[in-house]
Amino acid sequence: MTQTNNRLMDEFAKLMTDAAGVAQGVRREAETAVRSQLERFMSELDMVQREEFDIVRDMALKARAENEALEQRIAALEARLAADEDRPVSGD
Repeated sequence: MTQTNNRLMDEFAKLMTDAAGVAQGVRREAETAVRSQLERFMSELDMVQREEFDIVRDMALKARAENEALEQRIAALEARLAADEDRPVSGD
């Protein structure tokens, strides 16, 4: 009787091990399916990746800084031009 019980328990253990392997396989398949559906959905939304967003943000910040520097240069040149126009012309 002991051999029968051991054999029955061995078969049951093997069955449980196989079932666990199948469950893991099913879980991986489900994760893969969900991931591919999410990627397809995200691509349809035409969303940018974080890296692309960061690059464009950095470009915009640089352009803004350059614009501010140019505005200051223009203001200085305009002030200099206005000062030159206000000066009396000598030598006539």
